Amino acid sequence: MASRAQDWLDQAQRDLEHARHDLRSGYHEWACFSARQSAEKALKALYQHLSGEAWGHSVKRLLEELPTNLGITPELANCARILDRFYIPTRYPNGFDDGKPADYYTEDDSQQAADCAEAIVRFCARRISG
Repeated sequence: MASRAQDWLDQAQRDLEHARHDLRSGYHEWACFSARQSAEKALKALYQHLSGEAWGHSVKRLLEELPTNLGITPELANCARILDRFYIPTRYPNGFDDGKPADYYTEDDSQQAADCAEAIVRFCARRISG
């Protein structure tokens, strides 16, 4: 079966672009979620490139289970932890005692999420392109 790594990476880059658009438009909960999705898809692209199979949705776990010789930095690992916080509560009102996700996410949150996702996408893209 042919590798779909480039397809995954292309979608990761589009998801990051979507996150930046939502950030500018004030949809911070969606910017955070889209940024997280971007990182997940970029990591799955890298797994495909390495002829591996990636399962699950934890950005942190996906990053940790990559080969150690890829040069994962503590900053990148921290970004993965930050992004995993945006998986469920950004989308569902029952992630909080009251209110909706839009009440809880700020421009600072979405900027941090987009920056972290960009770091992970860049890391993966560099390793895929050689």
